[in-house]
Amino acid sequence: MNASAIKRSLRKVPLLGPAARQASISLQRRRFPGSAQYWQRHYAAGGTSGNGSAGRLAEFKAEILNDLVQRNRIRSVVEFGCGDGQQLALASYPRYLGLDVAPAILDGTMARFSADPTKSFLRYDPHRFVDPAGFVTAELALSLDVIYHLVEDDTYALHLRHVFGAASRMVVLFTSDADTLTLRERTAPHVRHRSVVADIRARLPHWTLVDRIPNRFPYQGSGTETSFADFFVYQRVD
Repeated sequence: MNASAIKRSLRKVPLLGPAARQASISLQRRRFPGSAQYWQRHYAAGGTSGNGSAGRLAEFKAEILNDLVQRNRIRSVVEFGCGDGQQLALASYPRYLGLDVAPAILDGTMARFSADPTKSFLRYDPHRFVDPAGFVTAELALSLDVIYHLVEDDTYALHLRHVFGAASRMVVLFTSDADTLTLRERTAPHVRHRSVVADIRARLPHWTLVDRIPNRFPYQGSGTETSFADFFVYQRVD
């Protein structure tokens, strides 16, 4: 078959309609191994924490976070989902504890900061994490580019509970919020946009949203150094 014949044949192939696209999404969801397993496999295969933790996005996030830590005289920080440490390398935190679900990436991050006495690390398993005694506690708790990767409802609920439970003063999230997005469905099997602000308002009444800082490089359909996440800054209400 020559090139012209191939082109004519391709024109006859129907494009995927809404029903077919939905079936494809459903198939991807069934095959998805789960959030924790996905990231463990991703990091074990040599993957990184992604474009959000490098380049101009990382610099933007570090600028916001370092300023917030300084202005509020934050003395300790705990982060749920520290990843490969690229973002952490730009941070200025007096004391820091990083947690992550993936041993493969945690090993590398611990080695990277092994000479820094202000940084500690722990393996995090959301389904085996119970801390009513408050040993894992800091003035500021962070969750950066994590929430929209938690596709399971129970894992998402545990993440919110643990992040806010570990903070004595403030919580900063860098995430999407489905209520302000045009696209509300997953853009990939490992992505799920949620109504984060509404969920926190309903589930965590002792916390109030004091600031929302728009992304300097918002996602507009393309671009590797863009993101659909914004900063959400919460403060404990006594």
